[in-house]
Amino acid sequence: MPSRIWQMPNDQDKLYLTLDDGPIPGLTDWVLDVLKERGVKATFFCVGQNIKRHPQLLERILIEQHTVGNHTFNHLNGFETPKDIYLTNVEITDNALADLGVNTDLFRPPYGRLKYSQRKELGHKRIVMWDVLSKDYLQTLPEEEVLTETVKATEPGSIIVFHDNWKAEKNMKYALPRFVDHFLNKGFKFESL
Repeated sequence: MPSRIWQMPNDQDKLYLTLDDGPIPGLTDWVLDVLKERGVKATFFCVGQNIKRHPQLLERILIEQHTVGNHTFNHLNGFETPKDIYLTNVEITDNALADLGVNTDLFRPPYGRLKYSQRKELGHKRIVMWDVLSKDYLQTLPEEEVLTETVKATEPGSIIVFHDNWKAEKNMKYALPRFVDHFLNKGFKFESL
């Protein structure tokens, strides 16, 4: 059974930035511009229906040499979804990616929720979790707090989650560039998974 990856080896000053839920026109473009300006690589855990709707954005992610992972087709909560439906949803996303020439073993369960039975069947995947959740999606959280708490929780080897979805837009647009700049100024490198 695949183990879940919460953090990467921390023997060097490397960080692993991840974006969940896209690709979304306008928003994912903005994220890609921020990363390109800073020479930073990230991993995008994409929702299959967004891949189908916006294949040109997935192609841009790949052209700019970021990594892509599967985030189910409909952003399903594993705790609330029967195993067969969940696994089919993952497979449909794998097929959507394959149609665009992408073969990835990276998988992140939406909300981090995955039943034991689902995980057991995903033995061919690397299940990537996180040790730093930005909480950019919490619209009641002040954007400064999103940044401060995310910086405070990050250490060498951290896997950090931001979201390229509309719910997170305000907080993410404030926190993401400042977060990246903070750690670049401290000599950290950002790498894809």
